Amino acid sequence: MSQQVQDRDLAAVIGLEVHVQLETDTKIFCGCSTDTADADPNTHTCPVCLGLPGALPVLNEGAVEAAVKLGKAIDANIPERTRFHRKNYFYPDLPKGFQITQYDAPICQDGELEVGTGDDRRVIGIERAHLEEDPGSLQHVGGSIEDADYTLVDYNRAGTPLMEIVTRPDFRAADEVRSFLAKLTEVLEYLGIFDAERDGSLRVDANISMVDSEDLDGGPSHEVLESANRTEVKNISSHRAAQKALAYEITRQRNQLERGMAVEQETRHWDEARGVTVSMRSKEEEKDYRYFREADIPPLEVSDWKEEIPIPELPDARRERFQAEYGVGDETASKLTSRKAVADLFEELADEYDAGLAATWVADNVLGELNYRDLSLDDVADRYDEFERLVELVAEDEITSKNAEEVVLRTMLDEGRGPDDVVEAEGLGKTSGDEVAQAVTEAIEENPDAVEDYHDGEDDALNFLVGQVMGKTGGSADPGQVNELLREELA
Repeated sequence: MSQQVQDRDLAAVIGLEVHVQLETDTKIFCGCSTDTADADPNTHTCPVCLGLPGALPVLNEGAVEAAVKLGKAIDANIPERTRFHRKNYFYPDLPKGFQITQYDAPICQDGELEVGTGDDRRVIGIERAHLEEDPGSLQHVGGSIEDADYTLVDYNRAGTPLMEIVTRPDFRAADEVRSFLAKLTEVLEYLGIFDAERDGSLRVDANISMVDSEDLDGGPSHEVLESANRTEVKNISSHRAAQKALAYEITRQRNQLERGMAVEQETRHWDEARGVTVSMRSKEEEKDYRYFREADIPPLEVSDWKEEIPIPELPDARRERFQAEYGVGDETASKLTSRKAVADLFEELADEYDAGLAATWVADNVLGELNYRDLSLDDVADRYDEFERLVELVAEDEITSKNAEEVVLRTMLDEGRGPDDVVEAEGLGKTSGDEVAQAVTEAIEENPDAVEDYHDGEDDALNFLVGQVMGKTGGSADPGQVNELLREELA
């Protein structure tokens, strides 16, 4: 039956399944290394992760500890006993013909995460988060998934530990999803269980339905969601891609319905290059996977152990502490706590120098220059001592803030040189008081018109004279000192 909705006020209902790769040295059920970034295909494999007959899985303790940490961070219920199941489906990158996962007894249940979008803050429900193994990876040769000449399978990734985090259908717009993913990434990084820089470490599947806005009062009921055909969009690998894919899919479904056409319940593929979703297959239902208990892994009990696993200070708590302890504003505090590495660098500097100076240098100068170059702190992690030295030069009044930011920092990042080397090579050390005073005298003598304009009350005249002095000193004089000396001489 077609869905005639030309006169209906439609709203999107979105739920997410977020797969994150846990930072462990070995795979979840065997001893193969997870460090496969530069490895040749199919070299990090063994009988267990290849699913060979007779091979038995052994659960990775580090993966369980990571799951418990996440459960604590999202205030989830961690049950007394949890267990694993087999999820049966046939696909080339799944060597066993089934995936070991958790079904009706996940390790984390009924959690939540508070997310800010603009000036609004909302709590997103997290229905469950469970452990599972990653399949292998497919390499489409000669084209995309639709038109490749052939496809190769690499099992290096098979067996990598994953957490699948399943939200409730609490999202109503694509930008909310992007904000949630950013917040979730923050929390995972602070816990030390996730590396956002690792290729393929986060993958998102999104379920989207369009319903009448009036049916959203109090949240959509099960009956409303069942009656609205749902599509699942797969192959989303970044926060930005999630926003783009969902914005496209919401528009596509809205256009379908407004034309009186049905929205098919199906699985769709996000084509990043074309910026569209394309149909892959009809949507599987739960019964299609024929779940049954994994007989080779006994039930998992973490009720006593979980109390011994600590979690660090999380982003929201650290943000509030920075505002209270260091007196930084909300926007600056958000920048400083956006990544754990950023927050750590700020605190190192704030312990040695003025907190306001440290905040400006980390949140504005360093991050700004890195972002301009499409870099992150991870790319310069071995140069923190150089950044600290640069802040020290500014704090000790050995160079001007302007030269430090516009010359020294930029040269450091572009040429890989240390701050002292740049200062010496460019002659940026501050001039002596006598040199500045001499430059002030010369600027006044050489620019009588500007002096006359200053006495006539024209403020720009003083700025002009300051510029003349800065030019004579090669920019190494302190602008505030120059301004003060000029006013004294002109008086």
